[in-house]
Amino acid sequence: MPVGLNIEQIQRYSRHIMLTEVGKKGQQKLLDSKVLCIGAGGLGSPVIQYLAASGVGTLGIVDDDVVDMSNLQRQVIHGGNVDKPKVASAAGFVEKLNPDVKVVPYETRLDASNIMDTIKDYEIVVDCSDNFGTRYMVNDACVLTKTPLSHGSIFSFEGQVTTIIPGKGPCYRCLFEHAPPPGMAPLSHEVGVLGVLPGIIGVIQATEVVKYLLGIGELLLGRMIYYDALYMTFDEIKICKNPKCSVCGEEPKIDCIHEEIYDGACRI
Repeated sequence: MPVGLNIEQIQRYSRHIMLTEVGKKGQQKLLDSKVLCIGAGGLGSPVIQYLAASGVGTLGIVDDDVVDMSNLQRQVIHGGNVDKPKVASAAGFVEKLNPDVKVVPYETRLDASNIMDTIKDYEIVVDCSDNFGTRYMVNDACVLTKTPLSHGSIFSFEGQVTTIIPGKGPCYRCLFEHAPPPGMAPLSHEVGVLGVLPGIIGVIQATEVVKYLLGIGELLLGRMIYYDALYMTFDEIKICKNPKCSVCGEEPKIDCIHEEIYDGACRI
């Protein structure tokens, strides 16, 4: 019997324990891990479900929104919970799925005043937000605190994923130095999104998180996966570290989180 695992856990995680790359020690690592998921919407739904199912012991969830009927086309974690806070809805799902997982709820708006305190206790952050203000803020906060970050984003029929390990590779700003002007990249409620799309991108994010926690395989470090659902293609884009990056470059200009940097758009 694996040390530290009870009979029920051995049964629950038996398919993990069988894997040489995971085994009993790896499963214990997952149970001892702490992951923060920013957003409990389209991307957050599969991320939360699969990290909980995998046995990630502590799962922080940040979201200040409530479940709307229009969410259910893609946010599959929230079935039957219209008008309920998304954090509470997601926590209820996790509780039923896996009692080993402790959910730490943050039913709040993530902004410059609380992001550093929110991420400080977690080993890796998963960005499942849906706007540029939050993406840049989360990237910058993770770089400044040297916290690994899984980035995912979706648009209509397209999605992208990359993994950021501060100090070991490029960050989000190395690829996209600045957010596009307002209106150039509309949000999902303005243009629509294919319901299954966040499931695909979110599962890739969850896979990267599990690999990072276990220390196995090759991460999407310096690489971005671009997925096109219409043509069912996956393309890999190489990302180089930008020595002039304003947050991780040789002479960074951003050394703390200021609300004005993100145009007041730091909502998830």
